[in-house]
Amino acid sequence: MTDMNLMSKSKIFRDFESFYPLLSIWKGSNNTIVFTNGCFDLIHNGHVDSLHKSAAFGTKLIVGLNSDVSVKLLKGDKRPILNEQARAEVLAAFECVDAVILFDEETPAEIIAKIIPDVLVKGAQYEIHEIAGHDTVLNNGGKVEILELIEGISTSEIIDRIKNL
Repeated sequence: MTDMNLMSKSKIFRDFESFYPLLSIWKGSNNTIVFTNGCFDLIHNGHVDSLHKSAAFGTKLIVGLNSDVSVKLLKGDKRPILNEQARAEVLAAFECVDAVILFDEETPAEIIAKIIPDVLVKGAQYEIHEIAGHDTVLNNGGKVEILELIEGISTSEIIDRIKNL
């Protein structure tokens, strides 16, 4: 296993308890903690764009990753395409991503309430009041940022195109 592969895997956390010691160090060092989340089933340029833009809002980017159980709740039994370990490894390989934390719930509200990030970032397909955890972040003095998405690209659209080949 290469050093890079080991470094990427050290960014992956299966639960909040294993992540908490690192989060405490970051918060104690006055970092600006940014949180975004998603399924990230098939990484595409829209994901890359949103990850880089999210990272620019602070000094540490945490990506909440829907576990396989969570993706099935949201997208149905045929998803995810890639399992949670594969998706986590791809996300962790991004230099702009400082941590990937998996969650089993339908939304990341519970993990956001534990992390209490300074900035919560989601795509423009959501209104602020629809974003899980927005209330926690705002009530703790943080900000919610909405990103414009790259038009015409989504994992579901890619899957549909592949099916129609």
